[in-house]
Amino acid sequence: MDILSWDGTLSSGDFRLAACAFMQKWKSVMSAFPPWSWVPCPKQPWGASASHDVEGYLSLENIILSCYAQEEHDEISCPQKEETSCSEKEELIDIATLSNCSKVPYYDLHIIYSASYRVPVLFFRAYYSDGEPLGFNAIEKDLPAHSAKALLDSKWTFITQEEHPYLNRPWFKLHPCGTSEWMKLLFHVDVSVAKNGVTIELYLLSWLSVVGQVVGLRIPLEMLNQP
Repeated sequence: MDILSWDGTLSSGDFRLAACAFMQKWKSVMSAFPPWSWVPCPKQPWGASASHDVEGYLSLENIILSCYAQEEHDEISCPQKEETSCSEKEELIDIATLSNCSKVPYYDLHIIYSASYRVPVLFFRAYYSDGEPLGFNAIEKDLPAHSAKALLDSKWTFITQEEHPYLNRPWFKLHPCGTSEWMKLLFHVDVSVAKNGVTIELYLLSWLSVVGQVVGLRIPLEMLNQP
């Protein structure tokens, strides 16, 4: 797509295409870490949100994010049995990993298409190993310093709580207002995009490289630079 005429949004079909490309790249580059998966959902016969036209969403669950790391060392807390995999790629240890630690919260992350805003939206929840959920205040305290600052300074993102569109339970989400505007700016400053046009396959990767930081999920340059 031509960057000058593009409004920063995605169609539901483009979201599915971008999701497939994102899962493949994550699996290829981030093989030492839990994979994202596509969760198919049946269309609602009537009265359903238009977002269900996509028939599914991206999911990464049961992870411990880098907010539990000692930030000065960029390390993440890992159990003994995960020690080897966590040290395989030193530059990636601040992304996310499965863990059996019982004293830190687990996070579930879902990327869901919003038909009204025509952009992806990050839904998430946090809970302890016994199933006890974390409220917003507890989550806010657990966010790494750079995430808390991003929420405080940002004019385009803030956390709200509302019903998950597929699970019908309360989840937190990063509100998508302004997403299309900053996505357009993000692609506009990329020289290769300005020359060759917007690549749908890179949309989710670029989007998550910004949005993920708010909840402590960092995308390594290796993944962003690999064609």
